[in-house]
Amino acid sequence: MIDKRIEKLADLLVNYSVEVKKGDNVVIQGNTVAEPLVNSVYAKVLQAGGNPLVMVQPTSAEEIYYKYASEEQLQHVPPPEKLVIETYDARIVVWGIENTKALTNVDPVKTVLHSSARRGLMKTALQREAKGELSWVIALFPTNAPAQDAEMSLSEYEDFVFGACMPNMDDPITYWRNVSAKQQKIIDWLKGKKNVRIKGPETDLRFSIEGRKFINCDGKNNMPDGEVFTGPVEDSMQGNVYFSYPAIYDDREVVGVRLWFEKGRVVKASAEKNEEFLLKTLDTDEGARHVGEFAIGTNTGITKFTRQILFDEKINGSFHLALGAGFPESGSRNESAIHWDMVCDLRQGGQIWIDDQLLYRDGKFVLNL
Repeated sequence: MIDKRIEKLADLLVNYSVEVKKGDNVVIQGNTVAEPLVNSVYAKVLQAGGNPLVMVQPTSAEEIYYKYASEEQLQHVPPPEKLVIETYDARIVVWGIENTKALTNVDPVKTVLHSSARRGLMKTALQREAKGELSWVIALFPTNAPAQDAEMSLSEYEDFVFGACMPNMDDPITYWRNVSAKQQKIIDWLKGKKNVRIKGPETDLRFSIEGRKFINCDGKNNMPDGEVFTGPVEDSMQGNVYFSYPAIYDDREVVGVRLWFEKGRVVKASAEKNEEFLLKTLDTDEGARHVGEFAIGTNTGITKFTRQILFDEKINGSFHLALGAGFPESGSRNESAIHWDMVCDLRQGGQIWIDDQLLYRDGKFVLNL
């Protein structure tokens, strides 16, 4: 018997996150291990009057791809994939993970080639989203592999995932609307502000947000959600940062990342583990060494690092930076083939100052917003 929480999550994704309307062309992407949620999403799209296209691949497809693909094939973008990004109304990504270490030994040169070839797709998707032409959401189906990484049993991890997505199981849509209203107060206070300073262990960053817009992340693009973000002025990032949590990208875990910025650009980088992968990814393109996103995590239901960025970037009491592509709706002009979120815990002595006014201390907002 299907878990009723799967049907509720599918309903939330279709009818709240992307708000499928009659006649919408909707692509549903995922893999075979996530089939229960893929099927429920498929049914909900049909019931909403949408025209679904299901694109599901075997869980081992990525491993096979990087094992056998030539340099030419790594740079090939399938025309159907391009057509979907350029013309569809909504995109729902439902992913399940069978092995979180499947790509650990892939040559980073291959992943960089693959990412670089898709820079145009990412740019098109972000531009269409900013214009309101493409809605999208990403969700994770709970499986044993991420449960093990999070040091939980599968049943515990299922409770964690569904609980983070639907804290109010009886009325999840109203819950996320209330989150939206609460976060909007933070955004309203930030409107028109110019300068940010972040202080913490081995961290002292300064950058400009002048003319930039903060975005309310309330379950429309990620599920779960819970953050406010903007795109820093591209040449303004100065100082250094130490990311207290491992930075994970393409199934690679990079531990102890330290970055130094001058005039918005990473001029020095180091890591305690997988430093070579970090450095090669930073050389994907020029935009990869600039910051596309600054965000503050607000999800009070996510307090533990689980090695899944969809959850970890929302940890209440954290902030994160994304190297690479920024979101045009925030005002960001940074373009890149990558978007790599790196998370830092601020609950032990961290501070965020805005225009010389303390906004955030020890992982909590100090202003009465």
